[in-house]
Amino acid sequence: MKKWSTEIEIQAPIEKVWGLLNGSEENMQKIMPQVVEHKPVKITDEGVGSIYRQKYKEGSRVEEYEVETLKYSDTPDHKELKVGFSLANMFDITAHYEMAKLDENRTRFKYTASNQPLKWFVKLFLIFANDKVVKNFAERVKHVAEAEA
Repeated sequence: MKKWSTEIEIQAPIEKVWGLLNGSEENMQKIMPQVVEHKPVKITDEGVGSIYRQKYKEGSRVEEYEVETLKYSDTPDHKELKVGFSLANMFDITAHYEMAKLDENRTRFKYTASNQPLKWFVKLFLIFANDKVVKNFAERVKHVAEAEA
């Protein structure tokens, strides 16, 4: 399994950052434009165990999968969301977002992603994988949150 993590300070209130990840499909698409659909399948009161059907467009191909909420915490000073899904029966992927309120207009954002190959031959793809995608995503969250704050 490969794991990447990055942390960044965002000049925006914690609720603004949280709304991009835990809000509407429209807000999610601002930071994940390839997600073309994000619909609830099963929602739990505590968040953990909730399942969403998501469609992701890569070029002309659209992948469909179920995203399960593995960890969920929503307090005024700390927010956390961890989701997991299997992509094309090739990879088990998790995305873990953590936000900490630094003050009214600053948030520390940490993003950790992991990728577990499910087939022996896809392990080769991970040999050259790096943290560029994780860092680019954190920068996109920062840019969108700060532009809207």
